[in-house]
Amino acid sequence: MKQKTHSGLKKRTKITGSGKVMLQKSCRNHLLSSKSSRQKKVSRLGVDAPAGHKTIISRLLKIPK
Repeated sequence: MKQKTHSGLKKRTKITGSGKVMLQKSCRNHLLSSKSSRQKKVSRLGVDAPAGHKTIISRLLKIPK
């Protein structure tokens, strides 16, 4: 039987045009009034996935190499 793509990971990641895997930064959901504007501004951007996670993510999302 064919492996399905991981639906939870599909919603939380974005694949760029060059093939990089972008993840969301944490600490962006609630209690934002106590965080500095710089901290909130930096967390708006995505972050490149760590090298150790890229093989696992590509296997779960069935990204061709």
